[in-house]
Order: sequence, then structure tokens, then C-alpha cells
Amino acid sequence: MRIGLLTEGGYPYARGEGGAWCDRLVRGLAHHDFDVYALSRSPRTDSAGEVETPPQVRRVRHERLWGEPAPEAPRAGRSAAKAQRAAFRTAFRDLAAALAGGAAVGQAERADRFATGLYALADLAVDAPGALPALLRGDDALAELEAACRAPGVRPVLGDIVVTELLITADLLERQLRPLSAPWYGPEELGAADVCHAVSGGTATLPGLLGKRFCGAPLIVTEYTVRAREALLAHRAAGLPPAVRVLLGDHYRLLAGESYRQAALITPGSTHVRRWQERCGAPRERMRTIHPGIDAGRFAGAGAAAEAAAQADEQAAHSDPTVAWVGRADPAKDLIALLHAFHAIRGEEPQARLRIFHLRAADERSSGYLDHCRTLAAQLFPDEAADAHAVGENPVSFEEIGSPGAPEPADAYAAGDVVVLSSGAEGFPLSLVEAMFCGRPTVSTDVGAVREVIGGTGLVVPPRNPKALADAALDLLRGPERAARLGAAARERALALFTVATCVDAFRDSYLDVVAHHPVRRLPLLDAQGAPRPFTTPAESLSPSRLAPTPSHPSWTRIPATRP
Repeated sequence: MRIGLLTEGGYPYARGEGGAWCDRLVRGLAHHDFDVYALSRSPRTDSAGEVETPPQVRRVRHERLWGEPAPEAPRAGRSAAKAQRAAFRTAFRDLAAALAGGAAVGQAERADRFATGLYALADLAVDAPGALPALLRGDDALAELEAACRAPGVRPVLGDIVVTELLITADLLERQLRPLSAPWYGPEELGAADVCHAVSGGTATLPGLLGKRFCGAPLIVTEYTVRAREALLAHRAAGLPPAVRVLLGDHYRLLAGESYRQAALITPGSTHVRRWQERCGAPRERMRTIHPGIDAGRFAGAGAAAEAAAQADEQAAHSDPTVAWVGRADPAKDLIALLHAFHAIRGEEPQARLRIFHLRAADERSSGYLDHCRTLAAQLFPDEAADAHAVGENPVSFEEIGSPGAPEPADAYAAGDVVVLSSGAEGFPLSLVEAMFCGRPTVSTDVGAVREVIGGTGLVVPPRNPKALADAALDLLRGPERAARLGAAARERALALFTVATCVDAFRDSYLDVVAHHPVRRLPLLDAQGAPRPFTTPAESLSPSRLAPTPSHPSWTRIPATRP
């Protein structure tokens, strides 16, 4: 089987978990062939370089969603250019009207107009290669966007849009729509795939939508976080004007809805994500929850040690009761609440320690947040403590994973009598699963997929509630037998649900099921004389219900999109 793997900002660039699970999936399906179509979000993505891909990855194609678009194609003749502009304005008018909405436009009509405009732009990109990026940034796009925002009944925030906001919107839309112009839709590209697999939502689904439209390849959409929600948060953090955020947010929501309607299978990574997808129109009968596969081997030593300690009915030896936190320092992780919670813990258990194991700061925002947390820790726990044990030593330590002398992730989890997840927002809590593999008792905030992941094997408290966090952690620190039982149960649950083998097996079955129910309609292979090669097309594929349409273009076959 040949699989077109569609990624955005992840594999084969990312070395973190965002790309690691894709690498584990590809390596686990060595009997399949993979073509990777990678969308790069930023220069930092490219500068990190690519991971080494296994032999079953036949090729990797790239497209940038940042910087200037590719050089414009040679200008067409005057009449052809006029026809292109007319076709563009008609297509973009539908797209802009869908984004702006309005009192007279219902949700179903918005979805239809978005799909109509999107596929018309894709047709234009095929008929006039290289012309679409310039048109999306041109005066015609600005005029249609402004007209849509000034239409009767639109939201007030759009009615007051100004030229600078229109320019920002047009620029960002052009970047998000660049896959429409990618040279990926011929018979030797996505046309050769048996299935397209978008491993995230958002822009990564665009090549899959066009692979289905032009080549008939069925589409699978996998999301471990909701890309539309991530985009909204990123736009707010970037300080984009409200009108721009509204238009781009609706673009992501409408694109998500169209990808769910066209997908043969939707595989959310958790019930939390599944609920978001259903709100965006994902049909339940085409959904299957598949949890991400995490490499349990990295934590086998810590897990076995915790299991042995539990069987011996004793805790691992620590000189002081220790609370551990492991992850990437980010405002969403709410380390501020954790520090205040530990201040309350320290009041009840003067010997307690908090060890924060953090990854290297990815950007200035993360670095600034980490500095703020260090400052708060110094204020809450001054070195000149009255207790002789704490003189000259802060009970809170910040240790960068991967730095000289710092423990590895498995040792970081094992260092805590209790592992805490304090997030105010979370998708799929990977650090929580890793702590479970290590057999550690956990206290987590009730966000994202935490309750689904932890089951009954840990304590769950409301987010942004330092007192509840402190009380739960104290309960486990003071009850080592209960903590050991919870840790052992957590390890068993993780091994049953979240291993690489479980994930790979689920996707292997999904690929086979989708291909069986959605076979790709291809023309017979021809020899050098133009005659069909014998035995290249099975006889059953020539039944009247499966006759392939006659191609209307020498390099690709356009199959009308179906709307379930």
C-alpha cells in the first residue's frame, strides 16, 4: 500500500513528540510505502533539519507556509490574464463571503460557499500554474474581502475593518492556501497514493482534499489537538487585530468542517478532541479514537523499579518528600499555580521539595515565562529560611533536561514521590502518560484529555486552584501505600492503552479498512505503444460502478467532489 503522509510543522522536521509519533508510525509499518508531503510553518522549522527517514519513505516533498511565495509564472497574454482575474474574483468572492458570513447566510450555506470557492481556486491553480499566489495578494482579493466585510448583516467587528487589516488578512490567507498551488496532484504524486493521511488538522488537510478531488484518493484526518483552536490561541498571542482573527478563525473552522465531511475516516487522539470535531461537523459514523503511541521502552527501568517498590510495599528512598513537574515551560502549563500550591505544601511539610524539570526554552516567550517563575520561586522561598535544613538552599529547583548533569526524562519522573501536572489548558497530556509508564502517582488538573488518560489511577483537581492541587499532593505524600497502588495501576493502564504497538496496529487496520471501502479509481497502466499492460487492472475494477472517468487534463484526473 502507498500512503501519502501530509504534515504541517512536524515530521520529518520536528524532533519533539510532534514528529516522533509519525516516525514511530512509519517505522512500524515497514511493509507499506510512504510519500511525505511536509508543510513548513517557520524558518525555525527548516533550520532544525530533517530526521533520518527509514527506507519505506520513498520521497519527501516540501512547501513553505512562510516568507514570500515562489516566483510568479510568466505572465499570460492579455486575454488569458483577464480570464484568470475573472475566474479568481468569482472563486474568491465565494470564499470571502463564507469567511465574513452575515445575517442572511446560514451555516450550511457558508460551508457550501467555502467549499465552492476553495475548489474553484484549486482548479485555477491547476489551469494557470504559478498565478494564484499573486492573485491572492492582489487588488482583486482586497476588493472582494472588503466587499464581503461591508455586506449587510456582518458582525460589527468586520464592518469597521480598515485597509491595513485587509492587507494582513490577504497575506495570511495566501500563506494558508499555498498548498493549492503545490505540484503534488499528478499521477506520479498524490495520484499514486492509495490513501492520503493528514496527521494534523488545518492546512495539512488541503493536499488531502485536493488529492481526493483530483485523484480520487481517500482521506484520513488525525488530530491529537484541535488545530482550529490552536490557531485561534496563536493569533491572539501574536496580537493580530480582532477583525483579522475573526476572518482567519472562520477560515480554520470552515476548513476543518470541509475536511471532516470529505474524510473517509477521522481519528481523534482522545474523546476531548472528538467532542471538538463533532462540534465542527464531524460525522460520528466515520470517527475512530486512536490514542498516540508513546515509546514505553525509554521508561522501562523507572517503571520496573516503581513496580518492585510497590510489590515490596515501600516507597523509593528519598531524603525529603519530593514533588516533580516535567515538561516545557509555557504559560499554559500554569507553573505559577504550582509554585503557590507548593508554598502551601511547604507550610504543612517543611522538608518537602519541588523539582521542576523543563525542556530548553523554544522561544523568547517561553524563556521569559521561565525567568518569571524563577523570580516568583525566589520570592516565595527566600534562602534565609528559619529552618536550619533550608539555610542557603531554595526548596524549589529548576533543572533543564538535556543539560550537563541533568537527569534523563525517566529519571526526572522517578525523582518525585508525586508527579504533578498543573496545566490550565492541555491537549493530550504526554507528560502524564510518561509519568504513568514510570509507575508514578500523579496529581493533575482537569483539563483536555487528562481525565480520559488517567482513568481512576491518579488524583484530578480543578485547574487554577492551588489549594486543591496542594491538598491532593499532600494526601499522596502522606499516604505512601496508596500512592504506590495508584502508581502501579497507572503503569498497567499506560501499557494497555498508550504503547506504540497499540497505535500502529490501529492505523494498520484503519488503512486496510479505508482502502477496502474506498478503492482509488485509476486508468490502466500503458506500455510504450500505448496499449494497456496485461494484469495491471483487476477485472472486477471494470464493473460499471467503478469505471474510471476520462481525464480532462493530460497530467491529472479531476473527480467531482462528493458531499456526504
